[in-house]
Amino acid sequence: MDNKLTQFTKFSGCGAKLGPALLDKALCGLQQPKYENMISDFSTSDDAGVYRINDETALIQTVDFFPPIVDDPYVFGQIAAANSLSDVYAMGARPITALSLVCFPKDKSDIETLRAMMDGGLSKLIEAETALLGGHSIEDDELKFGFSVTGTVHPDKVLYNNRPKKNEALILTKPLGTGLINTALRGGIASERAIEAFTESMRTLNKIAAEVIYDYNVSSCTDVTGFGLAGHACEMIADSEVGLSIDMKKLKLLPDVAEYASMGLIPAGTYRNRDFRLKFINNSESLSRLTLDLIFDPQTSGGLFFSVAQDQADELLGKLISKGVPAQKIGNTQDKPGIEIIE
Repeated sequence: MDNKLTQFTKFSGCGAKLGPALLDKALCGLQQPKYENMISDFSTSDDAGVYRINDETALIQTVDFFPPIVDDPYVFGQIAAANSLSDVYAMGARPITALSLVCFPKDKSDIETLRAMMDGGLSKLIEAETALLGGHSIEDDELKFGFSVTGTVHPDKVLYNNRPKKNEALILTKPLGTGLINTALRGGIASERAIEAFTESMRTLNKIAAEVIYDYNVSSCTDVTGFGLAGHACEMIADSEVGLSIDMKKLKLLPDVAEYASMGLIPAGTYRNRDFRLKFINNSESLSRLTLDLIFDPQTSGGLFFSVAQDQADELLGKLISKGVPAQKIGNTQDKPGIEIIE
């Protein structure tokens, strides 16, 4: 059978996520008992749940799955695994086990596709030193794949996504633009260099970046995925008097991304993200359409986005770059609430 996986799906990658407004309404009012050892649950916007086992160990639990964003099943498996593992890294933890989740259209695909997808995912779990314990599969009209991942961390070392402090630098460890390139790819007009760069970026683990930042005074950390850079930045400053200043000139972009944006190849998720979060951008009315399309572009398997003490930022950034991580300082925290975008 034809292995062009994306031709059978309406959405791709993290662009398939429910919009933040709909998700916010669904979770509003949903409550559960306050269990003694439950540190973080769905009532926050953290990247994973946290449950204390004892004074030395907390469990990090997360789950992520989505439709294909590339046509090669092996590479799709790699991307799905890298994306699923990322939430654990963003919480300051080490992944230890995983369970696979498969929705499989048996009348549109074949066992070779399923096997290649699983092989690709397993290759990244092995790279992450994470044991695949099993999984669950169902029939579906569209292919979807991902993992539930469990990690461990000291309870006092958990990194949350909403605790930035004043006088900190903002660092992002991967370039932006996977949503725009994916739209161009589905339209058959993406360049080879763009496809190669976005594929390599998405299947690269955040493992090395995470191992580096754990040794520094990082106060807040998340990974940039379906809500876009601006959406995740808004989560970082929710209920905080600290704001963020982001410099567009400092952002690294994947090849040809600005061109695709100028052509109007905008994912539907961009509009959902923008509609929900634009009010948090203090100077949104003065920003160009290109800037808005870039900062709200839904990312798949994006980089870590974190705040760190200014006096440690240069050393940390240098270490990341020396280890091959395409990190960049993109801004700073600020005393003024909300987000300022510098063009």
